[in-house]
Amino acid sequence: MLSRVWSASLVGIDAVKVGVEVDIAGGLPGIIVVGLPSQEVQESKERVRTALKNAGYAFPMRKIVVNLTPADLRKEGPCFDLPISVGILAASEQANTDLLDDYLFLGEVSLDGTLRPVAGVLAIAAAARRMGISGLVVPADNAREAAVVKGLKVFGFKHLSEVGEFLSAFETFHPTQINGLEELEKTRFTGHDLRDVKGQSHARRALEIAAAGGHNLVFVGPPGSGKTMLARRLPSILPPLTFEEALEVTQIHSVAGLLKDKGALVAIRPFRAPHHSASGPSLVGGGSFPRPGEISLAHRGVLFLDELTEFKRDVLEFLRQPLEDGYVTISRTRQTVIFPAQFTLVASTNPCPCGYFGDMVQPCTCSPRAREQYWARLSGPLMDRIDLQVGVNRLKPEEITQQPTGEDSEPVRERVQAARDRASARFKDTPLRCNAELKSAHLRQWCKLDDASRNLLEGAIRKLGLSVRASDRILKVARTIADLAGDENLQTHHVAEAIQYRTIDRMQ
Repeated sequence: MLSRVWSASLVGIDAVKVGVEVDIAGGLPGIIVVGLPSQEVQESKERVRTALKNAGYAFPMRKIVVNLTPADLRKEGPCFDLPISVGILAASEQANTDLLDDYLFLGEVSLDGTLRPVAGVLAIAAAARRMGISGLVVPADNAREAAVVKGLKVFGFKHLSEVGEFLSAFETFHPTQINGLEELEKTRFTGHDLRDVKGQSHARRALEIAAAGGHNLVFVGPPGSGKTMLARRLPSILPPLTFEEALEVTQIHSVAGLLKDKGALVAIRPFRAPHHSASGPSLVGGGSFPRPGEISLAHRGVLFLDELTEFKRDVLEFLRQPLEDGYVTISRTRQTVIFPAQFTLVASTNPCPCGYFGDMVQPCTCSPRAREQYWARLSGPLMDRIDLQVGVNRLKPEEITQQPTGEDSEPVRERVQAARDRASARFKDTPLRCNAELKSAHLRQWCKLDDASRNLLEGAIRKLGLSVRASDRILKVARTIADLAGDENLQTHHVAEAIQYRTIDRMQ
């Protein structure tokens, strides 16, 4: 007898519907899996055989052929254990087949019949809704994750025998229900707070501007000046994720297999801090069958590169296109995958190899040639894409000993949210989300300069040797400064402050 069960396979952060056809016929007992299965899928033959026996079902001692369609799409992962098991039960007339056309089945099966969670369930659930599928049957640990998608019935089970009971009497079971908005509202940020930062008013102001406009930021200063401490507090002043943004972030983390112990939604903006030994593919994503990298895992959040100049130059060059476009395209022989990568880049670095160039206390021991080679590790095109280049100086002795209390993150976050609301009102008929995404046409429309501001900017371009891209970045930052001040039009002091945040250009 022939049966067909529907499942799905991941392609990037999207999913493709996969048919699991099972045929039981005469011949030597055994299971043959065809349809371009990976090694994990091939191994499912032994897991399914043992699981069905231990779950109390009779395993048919006949020739079983399992075909995964479409045949030219490679199938990976253990998520096909459950649909293959259900297909064998249906083909051997041990399970009701009425629901098989309307539901997707996915999950890993243990030898005792227990269902184990798999990666990418949220992405598959979102694709199932677009395809008009009625619902999903998944392991219990994946049920809340899939139930976030509205308009989809999700049933979560702990054991293979429960799936058999569901197929026989589905009217007695109730789908998992979850309110994603309530989940977001219940979540509170519990990370580092700006109140812990002593002094550094200039750097704190730069953090606020970066958060309000989504601008990339690099801190330059001697060791121990607080660069890393400041960077790690940026998430505390970012606006909370909207429900749509949380779905995007959760979908990426689901595909990467990072949601098994994290509940239903990623409700906090991501903060990723890869080590400087990271490779290019680990940053942007890759592999024979591409998976998201650090920049995609930081989507709608922060990517922090500590000790920026210690990263290999060719690795940093991987960031140039994603920083400009907001996505990364991974091309392989069999497929091309696009991963979203709209993140805020925050980096820190010393001003020279010894770390003390420009320091008022400890003298620098580096030669001009050594400093030149040090900064040559960062290409001009990459630095052009960083809007805010901020110098962080050593704290004064009285700032260290008196321990003054800095402003908390909450009032700063409220100002950031107000600035973003002004920008959103301006962008209501465009796909833009923040000032960092402004294009040239938008700059001409929303960043008009008076004569004094134009003369100031032209002087900075001549003196600092700024490129067109760098001058556009100054205008974007000035637009954010105006939004924080509640001003509709750019003024000279907005542009002047934006020019201040080109520390590296001035050093070179």
